[in-house]
Amino acid sequence: MGKDKNPRRVADNEAMAKLRMLRTSPQKLNLVAALIRGKKVEKALTDLTFSKKRISQDVKKCLQSAIANAENNHGLDVDELVVAEAYVGKNLVMKRGRPRARGRFGRINKPFSEITIKVRQIEEQA
Repeated sequence: MGKDKNPRRVADNEAMAKLRMLRTSPQKLNLVAALIRGKKVEKALTDLTFSKKRISQDVKKCLQSAIANAENNHGLDVDELVVAEAYVGKNLVMKRGRPRARGRFGRINKPFSEITIKVRQIEEQA
């Protein structure tokens, strides 16, 4: 009796990690995500390490989590992993404000975003 096991959301040769509530706009986060799309994970990690963008350290943490998920949960080989997908989504927006001239109110939006990274194992061609 009982419920059936949920099917996996990713393929057998893939693993994924998701990071929510990143305090940056999705547009800025997408610039960092575009930096690592389609690259081998070692190259992507070095690119994120030496990137000048503030949010790149959080993206690096998410990528390391996806690599660890691939190795420990799905038994994939770390040396053959490639960043298959890295996509960005919106999250909540804190609305703040500031008094302006003549009794007006200047609205300040503080957006949050989330990133999903999927890594895929590919066999190297010799």
